[in-house]
Amino acid sequence: SRHTGTTTCSGRVELLHGGTWRTLCDYLWDLPAANDLCQQLDCGVALQIPDGQFFGKGNGSVWNGTFSCKKNAKHLRDCSVSVLGRDECPAGKDARVVCSGARLVNGTTCSGRVEIRHGDTWGSLCRSQWNLKAANVLCHQLNCGYAKSIQTGEDFVGMDGPIWRDAFHCDGTESCLWDCAQVILGNPSCSARETATVICSGLAESLRLSGGESRCDGRVEILLHGIWSRVLDDDWDIKDAHVVCRQLECGTAQKAYYLPRSKRGIGVVGFRSVQCAGNETQLMLCKTSRSHTVPSGVAEDMGFLPAGSRQIRLVNATKRCAGRVELYHDGTWGTICDDNWDLSDANVVCKQLGCGHAIKAFDSAHYGEGSGQIWLDDVNCTGAESDLWACPARALGQHNCQHKEDAGVLCSEFLALRLVNGNDCTGRLEVFYNGTWGSICSNQMSQLTAVTVCKHLNCGDGGEIARDFEYGRGSGPTWLDHIECTEQQSSLWQCQSDPWNAQSCDNRAEETHISCTDREKLRLIGGEYGCSGRVEIWHQGSWGTVCDDSWDLADANVLCRQLGCGSALSALSEAAFGEGTGPIWLEKVHCKGTELSLWDCPAKPLFGKNCDHKEDAAVECSDPPRRPATGSTRLSTPIILCIILGTLLCLVLAILARQIQRARAQQKGESLRTCMKCLLDMAGECLTGWGWVTEMNGICCHTKSFTYHWAVLILSQHLSVTFCVPNRPC
Repeated sequence: SRHTGTTTCSGRVELLHGGTWRTLCDYLWDLPAANDLCQQLDCGVALQIPDGQFFGKGNGSVWNGTFSCKKNAKHLRDCSVSVLGRDECPAGKDARVVCSGARLVNGTTCSGRVEIRHGDTWGSLCRSQWNLKAANVLCHQLNCGYAKSIQTGEDFVGMDGPIWRDAFHCDGTESCLWDCAQVILGNPSCSARETATVICSGLAESLRLSGGESRCDGRVEILLHGIWSRVLDDDWDIKDAHVVCRQLECGTAQKAYYLPRSKRGIGVVGFRSVQCAGNETQLMLCKTSRSHTVPSGVAEDMGFLPAGSRQIRLVNATKRCAGRVELYHDGTWGTICDDNWDLSDANVVCKQLGCGHAIKAFDSAHYGEGSGQIWLDDVNCTGAESDLWACPARALGQHNCQHKEDAGVLCSEFLALRLVNGNDCTGRLEVFYNGTWGSICSNQMSQLTAVTVCKHLNCGDGGEIARDFEYGRGSGPTWLDHIECTEQQSSLWQCQSDPWNAQSCDNRAEETHISCTDREKLRLIGGEYGCSGRVEIWHQGSWGTVCDDSWDLADANVLCRQLGCGSALSALSEAAFGEGTGPIWLEKVHCKGTELSLWDCPAKPLFGKNCDHKEDAAVECSDPPRRPATGSTRLSTPIILCIILGTLLCLVLAILARQIQRARAQQKGESLRTCMKCLLDMAGECLTGWGWVTEMNGICCHTKSFTYHWAVLILSQHLSVTFCVPNRPC
């Protein structure tokens, strides 16, 4: 059998039978069977059976049958498969599974060294940024309760295989590690004695909370017969909640509550009508009614908030590992007052969150004012404490502060990315790490990595590495080298690289310069052939316009050239091609006219209300792209000019020859000179002004012998030439 999903450890189950792969249609498919398959495929344990056509329908061919595997089976071939024949498979009956892709080894089922699977290879996890929140998610993922400890010394060391440098930054409420923010870029290498470990509370707990703010808050679920099942809230009260809090080591319950419909679970019901005295050590010891069906119209899932749960988070920054410090206590998130807040206090927060060490401790609501409770004041850590709760401070909730004094931190593992000396989407590539902006080296960097950078910065799906170093040399550290990205990675943080090193580049010539180029992110709307119209650019996920302030022919020239539309005939303003919709992304564009891209031109992002859509900029370019073959050909500007000049020259010569002949015959020299001057003047006027006239078939000049009238030569639908021709003698 095999999976056909998004990873090697999740997907639709297919069976190879008679030399043909077909989807397994298993009416009896359940979590124990899925778990057997995950283990036989060396994919850890089964996390869930997704609903519906989560992994598609395959090629339509199915095997109706069943899969089962005894515990003593050493190989997948030892598992029993009953193939009942080929037929259609009703919706929802095809076998599907999501396996954990993670496991604990060298210990017990619920304790040991952490291993994760990349591709077909299992490897240990580096512990440099391993923390209790990520460990809690893993224990929950493995049906092992919660994490009791990650400080296990060398209890589980001894290993073969690689050591992965992934860092998982979890909120603590995710269902598995793969739902957490994942960072690989720059993470340090580890030795065999520096791998992540954990001791989980164990299967004996068989109780968990889901969908809440922490592991000590949320919907109650109980493990019965290998399946996580719901507990319904009929007869549910604070005494029942106390038992759950005690069993999960979450203190005492603050309150029992009914969940809103949007947060209620689905699937198997384990307990209903729970009645505890309040002093039981486990929920299993309380009086209950067991059920594996959902009675129609009866009570719903229950939840609770524990008084003993304390969590910490950083909010209101653009990335992880920086922000306003908030604490979760007594069922409520609140802030910390900045009285005596310093680097030692901030350092404890950063370590507790797996964010390295503190770079700066901020006061005066640097990351914005919070709301609700202010939980702590006068915090006075030494910096060596394992968490903020161990630091001296006023009693919880006692303070003399307002939210304008909320404390914040910047940790060393806060990461940011930018392009400098160009614009948001072109320039020298820099990364912010350890509190400092520094360059990235270009050694062995592929175009795919440049494309990943452009995606990361919301600069489109195209990118090139610039080789001429036109965006200058940096002066700070050179943080990273040998970055390698794959097609599956949309963020640079997920790419492999050498570890962080302030002197990664041998010299400044190795710094990376990138130009994000995606023609589909720039367009002209409302004109013909895509080479005239209102200027629109794609930014932050939507199309928007450009304000016409300072918009001129130099700007229009750059845009036309970038779109392959030749040079600009005119730069238009005041919504000449109609008003656009959506945001107005730029104003005061100021190109020299020699730039290769509009992104290379200085401009001002439009954040105020200086413009509205009646000021949308537009352009007319000289060379539209070649039209689709329709039996006609559109002439380019140089060819048209040649036709015009040739035609005019022939006409002038013919007229001159005729006039000379008549002049000789009639000896009207003065009249001839006058007419020649008129003709040449008009020919010159046509050549320099393209014959822009308003009076047609009127008199253009008059001599003693001839009256000269305007004449119009129509060359095409869009092109005509006006010149002077003699009529009858006066």
